[in-house]
Amino acid sequence: MVKTTMIARVSDALPLAESMDDEQVELREYKSQAKLIFRKLNANSEKRCSIESGSYVFHYIIDHGVVHLCICERNYPRKLAFTYLDDLSKEFFMSYGNEIDRPGLRPYAFVKFDTFMQKTKRLYQDTRTQSNLTKLHEDLQDVTKIMTRNMEDLLYRGETLDNLQGKSELLLRDSARYRKTARDVNLQALYRKYGPPAIVGFVFLLVIYWRFWWY
Repeated sequence: MVKTTMIARVSDALPLAESMDDEQVELREYKSQAKLIFRKLNANSEKRCSIESGSYVFHYIIDHGVVHLCICERNYPRKLAFTYLDDLSKEFFMSYGNEIDRPGLRPYAFVKFDTFMQKTKRLYQDTRTQSNLTKLHEDLQDVTKIMTRNMEDLLYRGETLDNLQGKSELLLRDSARYRKTARDVNLQALYRKYGPPAIVGFVFLLVIYWRFWWY
C-alpha cells in the first residue's frame, strides 16, 4: 500500500506539499531519505525511478519541474504506484502550475493539496478492487523500463540520479566510432599484407593473357 506522499520543487528541493499521515514515527527515517533524494535531483535526473530501501520502495516522477514521490510497501504493484503519481501530477499542475516558480514561495505552500492526496490514496490502497485490477491489466505504461536503484548506493557510494540516456547515447556513438576505426585499420592491414602480392599476380596474369592472346 501507499504509505505517504511528498511533493517538492526539483530546482531547489523546496517541499511543496506532503500527505498528513498517522504513522509519523514509523516513516520518520524514510521521510528523511526522501528529502535526501530531493536534494540529489536536478534537471538531468531520471524522470521516473524506483529506489529500494529496507521494507519500502520510493517511487517518484518528475513533471513540470516538480517531483512527486510516494513511499510504498515492497509488495505494492509498481504500475499502480506510478499511475497514482500520474494522477497527482496532473491535478497538482492544474491547481498550482502557475505558482510553482513564484519568487519567495514558502515551504509547504500547497499543504491544502493533502485533501486530494488523501482522497486519491484511498482509491489506490486496495489492489484487489475492480478499478485497480483494471489499471494493472491496462497497458498504460511499461514500468519494466523504469530504473530501479538502491538507497545504499545513494547514501554510501555517492551515486546520483542523473539521466543515463545521454551517457548511453554517448557510449553508442563512441562504440560506432570505434567499430569504424577498427574496420579501417583492419582494411589497411589487409591492403598492406595482400596488396603487393595481388598486384604482382594481376600483372603476371595480364602479361600471360597479353602474350597468349596476341601471339
